[in-house]
Amino acid sequence: MWSRARARQSQRVNPIDRPARAPRGGRPRHGRLRLGRLRLGRLRRSLLAALLAASLAAPVMGAARPAAVPAPDPGRLPPLTDASPATLARRYAATHDAVRAAQRMAAGHGDRRRASMLAGMADPARRFLSFDGRDGGRAVEVFGDLADAGTIAVVVPGADTNLDKYGLLRGGSMRLHAAIGGRSAVVAWLGYRTPSTLSLQSLTADLADAGVPALRAFVRELAAIKPGARVSLVCHSYGSVVCGRAASGLDVADLVLYGSAGVTAETAAGLRTRATVWAGVGAGDWISEVPNVRWRLPFATVGLGADPVSPGFGARVFPAGNGGHSDYLRAGSVALENIARIVSGGNPLPAGADG
Repeated sequence: MWSRARARQSQRVNPIDRPARAPRGGRPRHGRLRLGRLRLGRLRRSLLAALLAASLAAPVMGAARPAAVPAPDPGRLPPLTDASPATLARRYAATHDAVRAAQRMAAGHGDRRRASMLAGMADPARRFLSFDGRDGGRAVEVFGDLADAGTIAVVVPGADTNLDKYGLLRGGSMRLHAAIGGRSAVVAWLGYRTPSTLSLQSLTADLADAGVPALRAFVRELAAIKPGARVSLVCHSYGSVVCGRAASGLDVADLVLYGSAGVTAETAAGLRTRATVWAGVGAGDWISEVPNVRWRLPFATVGLGADPVSPGFGARVFPAGNGGHSDYLRAGSVALENIARIVSGGNPLPAGADG
C-alpha cells in the first residue's frame, strides 16, 4: 500500500515543472519568467560568493594592512587663508616635519618599507598640503605651482592606495600635470582610508561616505584661496564613489570618473552637481565585468549602482583606450591625453585612437 502511494506521488507533476501553454508567436510565458529568474539567481549567487570570499580574505589580509604601521599625531594645521608663495611655503615646511617624524617612528618600529617610502616623501622638494602617517596614511601632495595655477586637477585614488603604494598615485599625478602643461597644478588627494580591493568594503559606500567631509572641505578651501581657478575632480575606481557622494554643492568645473564600477547614483543628474560629468573605461579594464547592481541586504547595501559609461547614466563618455585598470594615467595613453584635455576646458580626442 505504501509503495503504491509513493509511486503515485512520484508521478505527480510539480506545478513549477508543468509545461506552460505557449502564447501566440513566442516562448511559453512561464518559461521566459523561469529563465529570467534563473539568470538573476545566478548573478546573485555569484555576487554573494564574491562577498563571502572577500569577507574571508579580509581578516587574513588585515594583519598585514598598512594601517598597522604606527605614526605620530601630526597635529592640527591652521586653514589656508591664501595661496601666496609665502603662505604655501610655510605649509609645506610644516608637513615636511610631520613626514620626518613619521619616518623616524616607522624606522624605530622596524617597518623598513614604510620608512623607505617616507624618506622619499621627506625630500624638501616635495610639496604636501597635509600629511598624516596613521591608519594607512593620508597625504595631499601638489605638483606644479599652486600659487600661479589657473587650472587645478584633484586626483582622488581608488582601492588599495596607501603610503606603501603611494608611488602609483604620485606617478600618475606627475604625468597628468605634464600633460596639462601651462599654468596648472595637480593635487594627489589621498585624504581618506581606502578599502582593500578584496573586501566587502569595496562594494559598499561606507568608506567613501567617511571620506566625503574631508574632500568637500579641501575643495572648498581650494576654491577660497584660488577663486579664479578652474578646478576639476579626477576620480579613479573607488575614488569615483567618494567624488560622486561629495559632488553635490561643490563648485567644480568637471567630474571625471574613470575605471569606475559605479557611484551609487543611477544617473549623472542624481549626483546633483553643476559640474560636467565625464566617464571613461579602458577596453582592458576588469572593472567592466563587475555587476552594476545595488542591493539592500540585512547587513549592508551592496553594489555601486549604474555603470557611469552606460547610455542611461547620462555622462559624457570619453575614449579611454585599451589599457587596464591601472593604466589610465600611463605615459602616452589616450586616457591621459583626454583627461588632460577635459580638465583644461577642451574636448577629448575622437574615438578610435589606440592607448
